[in-house]
Amino acid sequence: MKRRPLSVAAALMATASLLLLTACGSGDDNSKSKDETTGRPHAGGATTSVSPSAGASGPTNRPDITLPKGVENRFEGWKTGDRTEDAVLSDVAQTVNAVDDAIVRGDTNSSILAYYRQGKALVSAQKWVQAWLDEDLTWTGVTRYFDPNVKVADSDTAAVVYCADESKAYNKNRKTGKVDKTPSDESPYVTYSTQLKKNSDGVWQTTEVLSKRGGRTCAS
Repeated sequence: MKRRPLSVAAALMATASLLLLTACGSGDDNSKSKDETTGRPHAGGATTSVSPSAGASGPTNRPDITLPKGVENRFEGWKTGDRTEDAVLSDVAQTVNAVDDAIVRGDTNSSILAYYRQGKALVSAQKWVQAWLDEDLTWTGVTRYFDPNVKVADSDTAAVVYCADESKAYNKNRKTGKVDKTPSDESPYVTYSTQLKKNSDGVWQTTEVLSKRGGRTCAS
């Protein structure tokens, strides 16, 4: 299981995301909500992987994100049928890919990262990429993202809660290439709560990201 190299202090969750997370049934009142560095990562029933670019809104000349061979993010059940919600989910998927692209390339000042993130979310992502670099780590394997719950508040504000399963994603040493598959006693499931704001170009940029490892929300 992929483990984060560094943890940071707990942060307050924005109201819109908190309401959405509550609606999803957090189920673990004793767990602290933290920023995205708590982890990256199934619920029963059939699921389908979809292209994260499907339903994308805004400009057609978006930056290209191509993760290297052996690094894969799978987005399952990532469409609702609603045009606006699917546009939001598409850009959530792209911001996930943007962070991993920055990690594997070791680029804390990634322009792609800044394209999909702003504010607190951009700052935390840059610090997170640096944390991987400080530990000489990247990652390999597959991370599954599933069970997205999207709430569009108005024409340019939205919140999304989704789950991740990192049980088949592993830390990889940048220098030696050694993959660490040592079993971990931590849960491989992570709940992400995000806030998004649509910019003037029509891109749903992530402005806040918080996460919680374990609990019943994603593991049940």
